[in-house]
Amino acid sequence: MIQVTRLDGKIYWINPHQIESMEENPDLTISLLSGKKVVVRERPDEIILRIIEYRRKIGINQEL
Repeated sequence: MIQVTRLDGKIYWINPHQIESMEENPDLTISLLSGKKVVVRERPDEIILRIIEYRRKIGINQEL
């Protein structure tokens, strides 16, 4: 799981394997495979780095 911050400041954890897409408009909206959308404070590059770090921790060393 990776940590994200909702716009109201609440910490939220999401499974990075469930992320389908991310879109800035202007806040970052993360769309999950379930159809749920989460609007967060982080920038896309921060989320990508967290996903890479998470994958390294669980032993998935894929190059992005």
